[in-house]
Amino acid sequence: MSLSTMRTRATGLLGALALALAASGCAAGAGSLGSSGRTLTIAIVSNSQMQDAISLSHEFSKVDPGVHLKFVSLAENEARAKITASVATGGGEFDVVMISNYETAMWAKNGWIVDLQPYMERTAGYDPQDFLPTLRRALSYQGDMYSAPFYGESSFLMYNKQMFARAGLTMPAHPTWPQVAQLAAKLDKGNTYGICLRGDPGWGEVLAPLDTVINAFGGRWYDQHWNAQLTSKPVERAVSFYVNLVRRHGEPGAASTGFQECANLMSQGQTAMWYDATSAVSVLEDPATSNVAGKVGYVPAPTAVKGDDGWLYTWSLAIPTASKDRADAWKFISWMTSKAYIRNIAQAKGYGPSHVPPGSRLSTYRLPSYKKAAKAYATPTLTAMNAANQLKPTVQSVPYTGVQFLAIPEFQDLGTRVSQQISAAIAGRESVHSALQQSQQYAQTVGDAYKKGN
Repeated sequence: MSLSTMRTRATGLLGALALALAASGCAAGAGSLGSSGRTLTIAIVSNSQMQDAISLSHEFSKVDPGVHLKFVSLAENEARAKITASVATGGGEFDVVMISNYETAMWAKNGWIVDLQPYMERTAGYDPQDFLPTLRRALSYQGDMYSAPFYGESSFLMYNKQMFARAGLTMPAHPTWPQVAQLAAKLDKGNTYGICLRGDPGWGEVLAPLDTVINAFGGRWYDQHWNAQLTSKPVERAVSFYVNLVRRHGEPGAASTGFQECANLMSQGQTAMWYDATSAVSVLEDPATSNVAGKVGYVPAPTAVKGDDGWLYTWSLAIPTASKDRADAWKFISWMTSKAYIRNIAQAKGYGPSHVPPGSRLSTYRLPSYKKAAKAYATPTLTAMNAANQLKPTVQSVPYTGVQFLAIPEFQDLGTRVSQQISAAIAGRESVHSALQQSQQYAQTVGDAYKKGN
C-alpha cells in the first residue's frame, strides 16, 4: 500500500473513530466523581498508578468543588486511537487527555493542544523547573511545555542477583551487549532463560528495546537526507544480534512476548535478565506479586559503540484546543502533576513502586521515605532518565527526534509494519536480511515523502 493510501485510510479511520466516540458517549471504562456543577471529561490510560489517581480524586473537590470529574479509563492501544481521533478532528469529547512525548511536540505544532507554560508560571507553587530536565525538553515545543508529565521512564537491564550468585557470575556496572550475550549463554539452563526480550509486533513493543540496540550499534532509521538506512551494516548487525540473542538464550515463544509476559517471567524467577522500562520495578519490587522483590539488580542500558542507550518515555496530561473549559482542565492537571499529589498518594497508598509516580519530579527523589523504599532502583532510574536524550538519539546525525520511536506522524504505521517483519524473523519465518529488505522499502516510502516536503 502506498503512503498516500495509508494517509487516506488513516484520515478515514480518524473520522470513523470520532463518530464511534460520539455514538458511545465515551463511556468505555468511565468512572466519575462529583455531583453537580461543571463536568470535566478526562481520558487516561488504565494502569495501577492512574487508577490510584482516580481513587484519590475526591481530594480534587477541595481545589474546585464545583467541578464534576468524568474519567474515561482505557487500555493503552484503545486510548491512543480514541484520543488521537478526538484531538485530531477537534471533536471536543475530552477536556484533558493523557498523551506522551511521542505526540506532544507534533500536536503542539499542529495547534491541537494548549500551551501550558503560561498556566504553569501563573500557578503558585507548581514549580515546572522541578520536572526532570529531559522530560521538560521532550514535552516542549518552541521552548514552552504543552503537556505535564505524570510519570516518566527510561530503560535499564534488570538481573536476578541470586541466579548470578549461584552461577558465580558478576554483572558489570556498565555492561556491553556482547557481555550480556555471554552472560545469557551461561545462565540459560533448563526452564530458566538467560534473558527476556520483547518480540511481540508493535512500535511500542518489540521496537522499543530494539531501537535502543540499533542506536547502541551505531545504526539509524534515516540519514540527514531522509534516505532509509535499515539495510545498513550497523542496523543489520544490531537486529541480527537481537534476534540471535533472544532465539538462542531468550524465552520460548519470544515472537509473541511483550512487556507483561517478560514481567511475569522475571517476577517468577524464570529468567536471569530482562532489558526493558525502568517502570518495571512496579511489578518486580511488589512483594505481593513478585518472587524476586528485593533480589533484583539494576544497571544501565547495555552499550556497544554508543553510550547512554536508555530510552525516554512519559505519560503526560494535555488540554485539547477544542476543550471548552481550559481553566478547570488546568486546575485538574496542576493537581495531578503537583508535588503535593505525590506526597498525598504516598501517604494514602504507601511509598512502594506501584503507587508513587516515578521519573517525573526531581523532588520525589529527595523524599526521605521514598529514598528508603526505592533504595534499589531510585538512583538507576534517575540516572537513566537524566542521560536519555531524544534530541540526539544516534551516533550519526538524523532528521528526526525520539530514542525508541521516531517523532513523525507516519511512525505509528511504519513502526508497526517494520515490527511485524522483525517479529517474523524472531519466529524464524524469515531471515533478518529479508525482514530488513522489506522494512527498507516501507521506510523509504515515508522518506521520499519528506524529501518532497510533504
